[in-house]
Amino acid sequence: MAKEKEEKKETKKNVHEVVIKIEGEEWKEALDKAFKEKQKEAKVDGFRKGKVPRDIYEKNYGKEALYLPAADILLQKAYERAMEESKLIPVVQPEIDLKSVDDEKIEYVFKIVTKPELKIKKYKGLNIKPESVEVTKEEIEHELSHILERYTELVSKEEGCVEDGNVAVIDFEGFKDGVAFEGGKGENYQLEIGSHTFIPGFEEQVIGMKVGEEKDLPLTFPEDYGVEDLKGAEVIFKVKVNEMKEKQVRELDEEFFEDLGMEGVDSKEKLEEEIEKNIKAEKEVDAENKYVDTILEEVGKQVEVDIPEEMVNEEVDRLMKRFEEHIRMQGISLEVYYQFTRSSEEDLRSQMEKEAYSNVLYRLMLEEIMKMEKVEVKDEDAEKEASLLAEKYQMEKEEFLKQFGGIDMIKYDLEMRKTIDLLKEFNK
Repeated sequence: MAKEKEEKKETKKNVHEVVIKIEGEEWKEALDKAFKEKQKEAKVDGFRKGKVPRDIYEKNYGKEALYLPAADILLQKAYERAMEESKLIPVVQPEIDLKSVDDEKIEYVFKIVTKPELKIKKYKGLNIKPESVEVTKEEIEHELSHILERYTELVSKEEGCVEDGNVAVIDFEGFKDGVAFEGGKGENYQLEIGSHTFIPGFEEQVIGMKVGEEKDLPLTFPEDYGVEDLKGAEVIFKVKVNEMKEKQVRELDEEFFEDLGMEGVDSKEKLEEEIEKNIKAEKEVDAENKYVDTILEEVGKQVEVDIPEEMVNEEVDRLMKRFEEHIRMQGISLEVYYQFTRSSEEDLRSQMEKEAYSNVLYRLMLEEIMKMEKVEVKDEDAEKEASLLAEKYQMEKEEFLKQFGGIDMIKYDLEMRKTIDLLKEFNK
C-alpha cells in the first residue's frame, strides 16, 4: 500500500508550501507505467522496438529516465491530495516543483497562494459625484465635417496645378547616389497632398506641378527612418504627375440624405440632432466609466492589504495576452511591436504592473464589500443573462458558457456589477 504524507509550511504571508510524498507500491506502479510508455519507443541494438526488457532499458537509459514520466502520472493525484489535506484555496495557479525523487519515493512541492486578508476602513459616504455631460456646437460641427468628409467625392481636375488638399496621381522612383533603392518606386499612386504620407518635403514639392509635368525632388530621409541604409540619406525622387483630382464636398440635399441612410434624418437640423444625441451617449458612457474608476480609486485608498506578487504577476500575464490579441487584430506581432517601439517583453510587463496591481486590488476589495453587503444573484437571473449575452454574440448558449467560464462566472460578473452599483449609491 502506498504511503502519502502531506506537510504544510507557510513561507510568507498567504504563500504556502505543501509537500506531498508518495512512496511504496504506488510509486513502483507509476514507474512501471512510465516504463511501459517509454518501452514503446525505446531503441536498443538487438531488440525490436517495444520489446526492450526493463533491466536492459535502465542499463542503457538509466533508472532516472523514468522518474519524470512517473512524476507526471501521479501529478494530478498529488495535487488533489495537496488541496484536500491543506484545505487551502488557491487564488492563482499553484507552482509545482520536485523536492526529491529516487527509486523509493517522490516528493512534490506545491506553492499555493491564498487570498490575502483585507480591511476596508471606509467605503460609504465619500461624496463622489459624476461629471455632467454637455455637447458643444463646435463638437457637432466637427463631427458633421467628418461625415461630409466620408461622403466627399474625388473629381478630375483638368486645369491649374496641384494644390494642398488635392490628390495627385503620380509615378515616382527614388535614387541614392544615382542608384534606385528598394521600395522607392510606384506607379499611378494616389497621393493626398497634406496627408504627410511621404517623407518631409515630398508633398510640398509636388504642389504647383501640372498634369504631364516631370520633376526631380531633392530630399533627405529622417535620421530615425526605419531602413538603415536610408537614415539621413540625401536622395532624388523622379516624379511625374499623371492626373489631378480635387475633393468635391457634397451638398446637404435630398440625394445626400438618401445616401446617408439614417432613419428619420432628412435635413441638416435633424442630422445635427442625431449627431448631438450620439456624442452625448458616448460622453455619458465615458463619464460613467470615469466615475466608476474614481470611486474604485478612492475606496482603494481606504484599503489595507498585502497583495502577493504572484497575484499581480498572473494579472500581468492576462493583460499581456489581451494586448497581444489586440495588436494581432491590427496585423502586428509582439516581435514587430518590440522592434518598432525599441522595447522588450520586460519593458511591457513593467508598464502593465501598475494596472495589474489596481485590477487585483479592486477585485479583492469588491469581493469583500460583496460579502459584507450580502450581494447575491439568483440562478434564474444568471441564466437569463447568459441567454441575452449568447444572443448578443450570436452563439449557442452552451458554447457561450463554455467560452465564458460557465454559469458561475456569469453570476460572479453580475455580483460584481451589483456591488459597483451599491458603491455608486453609497458615495453620492
